[in-house]
Amino acid sequence: MTGQVLVLNSGSSSIKYRLIDMATRRGVSGGLVERIGERESVLTHDGVRVERPFADHDEGLRAVLDAFAEHGPALGGVAAVGHRVVHGGSRFVEPTLIDDAVERAIEELAPLAPLHNPANLEGIRVARRVFPRLPHVAVFDTAFHGTIPRHAHTYAVPKEWTEKLGVRRYGFHGTSAAYVSRRAAELLGRPYDEVNTIVLHLGNGASATAVRGGRSADTSMGITPLAGLVMGTRSGDVDPALPAYLNRVAGMSLPDIDTALNKESGLLGMCGANDLREVWRMVDAGDEDARLAMDVYGYRLRSYIGAYYAALGHVDAIVFTAGVGENDPRTRALAVTGLTRLGVAIDDERNAAPATGARMISPDGAEVALLVVPTDEELEIADQVAACLRAR
Repeated sequence: MTGQVLVLNSGSSSIKYRLIDMATRRGVSGGLVERIGERESVLTHDGVRVERPFADHDEGLRAVLDAFAEHGPALGGVAAVGHRVVHGGSRFVEPTLIDDAVERAIEELAPLAPLHNPANLEGIRVARRVFPRLPHVAVFDTAFHGTIPRHAHTYAVPKEWTEKLGVRRYGFHGTSAAYVSRRAAELLGRPYDEVNTIVLHLGNGASATAVRGGRSADTSMGITPLAGLVMGTRSGDVDPALPAYLNRVAGMSLPDIDTALNKESGLLGMCGANDLREVWRMVDAGDEDARLAMDVYGYRLRSYIGAYYAALGHVDAIVFTAGVGENDPRTRALAVTGLTRLGVAIDDERNAAPATGARMISPDGAEVALLVVPTDEELEIADQVAACLRAR
């Protein structure tokens, strides 16, 4: 595919966008519209900031077009629009050309991702009106995990829940895991389908993914993004009976419990801060709550590394990505502490060295390579859009 792909990621009050040149596979422009529907909306286009009200996503996207027209680059070379969609359920396991039926299906999946799919769908509908002659392709965050075997994605719950309500493990951060695991194989100089990796996507949201030969074999998030690792404000794994206990003993409603587990738990709930930089500052200042929070955070990471090591049989690389994974050497070191018997060792000097690109942080000749790979979900979406259109 030649030309450019405009990648859109529409949130409930935002539009993140990036223009990718497919000849060079590089972003040539991008920006963010924030606080849509509020009194002081903001558009930032290639560093140029514009503040004015945008009542809805339609006004926000048309402001993006105005920004391209005023500040460049021209959009005459756009060949397709790619849309990030969080939840594809069991139906969408590959990039999909959007038509009215696909729109309806995304809407029907909203109960699985009520905070994300409706916003993603709004962006799709607006963009299809603004670019009516271009093909639009949906790339689903859950799609990469469509290869997880049934024994790994099936919950031990009544069968009718699975068959009628779609209750199963879906996983998220799939677009990031696909990109990062492929780049890891390139760094190792080996074919993608011969490399087993554990991808640790560590940001405010966090997940672990076991990738066997380029295919997701298991992942820590579940039917929602709440399961798995400790996160900035999300609890990660807890006893499934906890909501019933809190309802019975504390009189909390299910909506209140859901809010607390998603927005008031994790690092924030344990020590009062969800930014890892602040948490580490608190640790250094002797804060016991922060110390315990990082002990829990690191223990959960090591537990998943060990579990996925067993699931994969052998591991060629553990890969750190996203904001924390790419930029926090202390957290990377914490994640692999005590795993030397598994062939996992970190080179302290390499780990601490200031760098921004993809790199190895394990010693030369280590049995399991430790890699830092900056994720590029927009480029992965553009590549998947191109693959979808080539297959038509």
